Amino acid sequence: MKFKNLLLAAMPFLFVSITSCSNDDDKVETFNYTVPATYTFERNAVTSVDYSGQSSRLLMLDEMGNYFKTSATNGTVADDAVLSEMYANTNNRFVGTGLNTSGKQLKDKTAASKDYFSLYLGGGSTAEQVSVRDLFETQFDNAEAASQGATAAAGVAGVYLDGTSKRLLAANGLEPQQVLLKGMMGACFMDQIVNNYLSLNKLDEGTNKANNTAKILEAGKSYTTMEHAWDEAYGYIYGADNLTVTPNVFKFWSSYINQVNADVDFNTLKADIDLAFRKGRAAIVANDYAVRNAQIDIIKAKLAMIPAVRAVFYLQEGKGKLATDNGAKAFHALSEGYGFIMSLRYTNKPGTNSPYFTKAEVDAMLTSLTSGTNGLWAIDTLGAKLDAISTQIATKFGFTVAQAATVN
Repeated sequence: MKFKNLLLAAMPFLFVSITSCSNDDDKVETFNYTVPATYTFERNAVTSVDYSGQSSRLLMLDEMGNYFKTSATNGTVADDAVLSEMYANTNNRFVGTGLNTSGKQLKDKTAASKDYFSLYLGGGSTAEQVSVRDLFETQFDNAEAASQGATAAAGVAGVYLDGTSKRLLAANGLEPQQVLLKGMMGACFMDQIVNNYLSLNKLDEGTNKANNTAKILEAGKSYTTMEHAWDEAYGYIYGADNLTVTPNVFKFWSSYINQVNADVDFNTLKADIDLAFRKGRAAIVANDYAVRNAQIDIIKAKLAMIPAVRAVFYLQEGKGKLATDNGAKAFHALSEGYGFIMSLRYTNKPGTNSPYFTKAEVDAMLTSLTSGTNGLWAIDTLGAKLDAISTQIATKFGFTVAQAATVN
């Protein structure tokens, strides 16, 4: 019987007390380590945290989102070729410092996780990966078509004046910018967090576990491979929080965690996710892999709640605006909801290594949303679909539609 004991104390550092056992031997091990109050880890007085690649990708998607916005606002054409080059980081299309030469891109990390898209591990198919990336390329085509000067209408791609904001709408009413932003939060960021960097297939790959235990560092770095993988997962959520190089940065998952957490029904999510990341990283440093694995399950479950709650919120917000401008007033919210539904395919339910909703279930919800004549413009039948999808998502995650609909 093996026992692992840790001490519990208070801030500024959190000391954990956990007892776990296995049947492999009778050895007693004691782990005495602290969980820092912030995500700060050092080795030899030098930070051992590096998620610069993730920060770069957050900024890349931010610039792409602003490219759509600028096109709509200024009446310029949204060039699908430029957007495709930004997606693959070719031809120096970014203005942010260092992005063009970073060696990073969004496209090769889209639907690219070990658990879901590695054929060797029995994950998703190459065909699905290609179709997901093509879907985003289609949003670039839709934006270009919508930016040609027409006014958006049923079956007509064009510009919709939403109060003082101008938005590009595809012929079916979906907003290409929002499908890209929210969809990429799932297909790239969520997929990489829970199905790649927090996957045991990644963390414990090859000699990673033995090297971490022996504290064998990556060449020229202050971290082990396992520590770095955990940091990269963290970076896909928080990697833009302290950046000031770009005005009005979309903070993506970090921002939406805050928004969901602001509601009394979900007000522990932020603290739970933050603590699990800090606790898991501290456990890796201490070679406490049982505690590390427990934090992975917490992050997977808590993070999956964010797109679920936001999808229901935006579907219900959109439903409340269907009577305005022949439904067009609702399309921004519905497009955000559409993108968050896409993200549900990339969640990972603890203990299953599968998403909370299968690809087929997600595809069915998305198809239902746009199944009317001219897609979202078929507002006479849309309200019932929004309620049905909202209920389906809320029931799966154990909250009510009313609870999610009140999140601001």
